Amino acid sequence: MRRKLTAAVLVLFALQSLILAPYTMAAGATASGGTTKYRVYQNDKALREFVTENQAINYAKSFEYSHVELITGRTWVWDNFPQFKLYQGSVSSNKWEYRTYKEALSAASKLSGVHIRDLEKPGWVYQSYPKYQLYQGDNTSEKWGFTTLAAAKKEAAKWSNSRIMELASNTWVWDNISEAQKKKLRTGAAVYEIRKDGEPAEGASAYAFLQDAIKASAAVAGSTVFNTKTGKTVYSNEEAYEVWQSGKPVKAFISLDKAVAFASYYANSDVIYNGEVRWTSVPYLSVYQGDKKLKGFNTRKAAIDYAKGFSNSSVQTLDGRKLWSNTKALILLGWNGSSNSSTIMSHVANTQGLNIDSPTWFELAAADGTLKDSSDPTVVSTLKEQGILVMPLVHNQFNKKMTTDFLANPQAQQSFITNLTDRLVSLGVYGVNLDFEEVAGTDRANYTAFVKALAKSVQSKGLKLSIDLPRGSTSWNHQTAYDHAALASIVDTIIIMAYDQHWSGSPTAGPVAGLSWVEQGVEQFLSYGIPREKLMLGIPFYVREWKIDGAGKLISNRAIYMKELPKLIADTGATGEYDATAGTTKYTYTKDGFTYVFWTETTETVLARLKIAKKYDLAGIGAWRLGYESSDLWTAILRNK
Repeated sequence: MRRKLTAAVLVLFALQSLILAPYTMAAGATASGGTTKYRVYQNDKALREFVTENQAINYAKSFEYSHVELITGRTWVWDNFPQFKLYQGSVSSNKWEYRTYKEALSAASKLSGVHIRDLEKPGWVYQSYPKYQLYQGDNTSEKWGFTTLAAAKKEAAKWSNSRIMELASNTWVWDNISEAQKKKLRTGAAVYEIRKDGEPAEGASAYAFLQDAIKASAAVAGSTVFNTKTGKTVYSNEEAYEVWQSGKPVKAFISLDKAVAFASYYANSDVIYNGEVRWTSVPYLSVYQGDKKLKGFNTRKAAIDYAKGFSNSSVQTLDGRKLWSNTKALILLGWNGSSNSSTIMSHVANTQGLNIDSPTWFELAAADGTLKDSSDPTVVSTLKEQGILVMPLVHNQFNKKMTTDFLANPQAQQSFITNLTDRLVSLGVYGVNLDFEEVAGTDRANYTAFVKALAKSVQSKGLKLSIDLPRGSTSWNHQTAYDHAALASIVDTIIIMAYDQHWSGSPTAGPVAGLSWVEQGVEQFLSYGIPREKLMLGIPFYVREWKIDGAGKLISNRAIYMKELPKLIADTGATGEYDATAGTTKYTYTKDGFTYVFWTETTETVLARLKIAKKYDLAGIGAWRLGYESSDLWTAILRNK
């Protein structure tokens, strides 16, 4: 668009920026309250940004597993993550997660056979697993497990021929069977057999009274008591509770209590019963780099502090939920198209998730290398405080002849490069964005040499160089001034200006950037050998409206800001029809005997462009330009970057 705007439209935009600059700033402050400082996440996914901490927290409270970070430095401010989790055996759910121990205990007290874990500590802080089990003869029930002997006796009083087993020692500790009844039972058939590994134990007798069989079984490690009449195992002293450490078995125990007591001495240990984890000291949080687990942590702060030392890292719970990540996201660059400081700041205040801001601060003023400088160090320092990098744009006024003369003059280039580099360094910016357009095809070699010299200069100072290139076409790009393959080896980033498919001078009406056309452009740039990590996709925040007479002749066209489209459609009664090739809706309306058409840009089309960038694993996107869009668009971009 920068290359193709008519002079009249450029003048209109310039006047509008000058006239509206103070009012735009005020409107931005009213709508958003200023530049955003706090970002709300749900788990590790960004949701929205806010100016004040209270705004962010109030919004975050509407979501489970949400937290608020100060954007600069990603300092953790607030969260509603649970600290206590209720388990029944190894089973739990998000409904059993609580912020406070009091809440967790209230829920646990209504259930039996549960435990509470403080997610910032190993083991459990409460458990109601049975310590005593009630039997009537050979039979029992899950409901007959009790935490105290008194409770077990109280229930046993309701049943004849009942007994109570202490689970920690696995012994018979109480019964309501009289001595006379026991004597009579011992005269019955010897149906209780001691077994080991499923077979009768060598040298063991059979018993008529169960208590005698249990005492005998206790002397045979790993044995069971089997009722040959009913075919049921009625007692076991097998070591069913296994202690594992770091995925390897260590020792087994008859009871849960003994297994837990032993496991408590070991880090990263589990007590496993019938394949299910009943107790663990494995930290609830782990840091991953990609899919590789690096280290476990009990506290969120320690985990995140550690994760920040690694790229592509995340903090995950034992349940596999990501709480935090710095995994690769699309870099978001926004061009201001202006050097006015208040305009720049109002643009940025309207965004969310913006990584790099590119104000139009530098210009090749003459063929002798004169540098026009409109930079503002205050803007740089202010944006730095907000965590936003500054990469000012330098252009050539899109003056073909002046640029040809400049590229033929080594002294002019050296002066220009030296002055530009010195100023960039003094400003403390991230780098510079080179936007030389309308360069003659005959200057291809000279332009490449100039870019190489500029790159050497700025990169030697630790600065980055990005370059804007038109989408073009592989069929004729070799005739242009832009040697894609050579430039890719020189600069840090190439931004494909994937817009102006149909521009102000186009002979036919059409979309600014049809989605299929954009995707083909990305494929073409990759075919030049440009590394994906160096390529960013330029996207438009504007459309072009075309005026057509009754004979179908194209009369004129104009650029329209994306944010103005809803009102235009409402005011004109324009009707839309989806254009599958463009991937957007074509609108039409009539006025004063003329037909007007435009292909709209919406949140959906912008997200479709982000999807293309992700599909081809590009470094990010560049938006032309800030100020053309509504603030709501940035909420969607933030959530999908």
